[in-house]
Amino acid sequence: MAVNQTLYRDGMARLGAAVNIITTTSEEGQHGLTASAVCSVTDTPPTLLVCINRSSRSHDHFVIGGALCVNVLTPDHQAISTVFAGRDEMEVKFSSGEWETLETGAPVLRGATASFDCRITQSMQIGTHSVLFCEVQTVTLGERAGGLIYFDRAYHEVGG
Repeated sequence: MAVNQTLYRDGMARLGAAVNIITTTSEEGQHGLTASAVCSVTDTPPTLLVCINRSSRSHDHFVIGGALCVNVLTPDHQAISTVFAGRDEMEVKFSSGEWETLETGAPVLRGATASFDCRITQSMQIGTHSVLFCEVQTVTLGERAGGLIYFDRAYHEVGG
């Protein structure tokens, strides 16, 4: 018996997750989006996975670019998370926040609680999404400032 899509989404809304801005750089410039579908795979070699909807206008830039940065947000980044979740042009998105680059060239958000600069090593398509396996090249830790999670379709502050 298949699970009803609405029931599944309602259940997933109760699975709290860290809020992240995922970024990349391609020949056409910087791209990014807000995502909570990120998790650790292994520490040998350090690898995480990121799930991106294939209908996202940034999707192909991540796959072609071959690199990305997972920027883990603090509560102070709630507004920038909302901007990156929206439909604004990339120039508008990247004008909110201060950005730098590390090894892969993907944009790194200054002040993020942690940033994982990664090379995409493998990609799988499951349903509507691509699951990207990303080998971490560099980790940058910000100040301990608490975290921003998304739970029950709303932002919440944790820690700090």
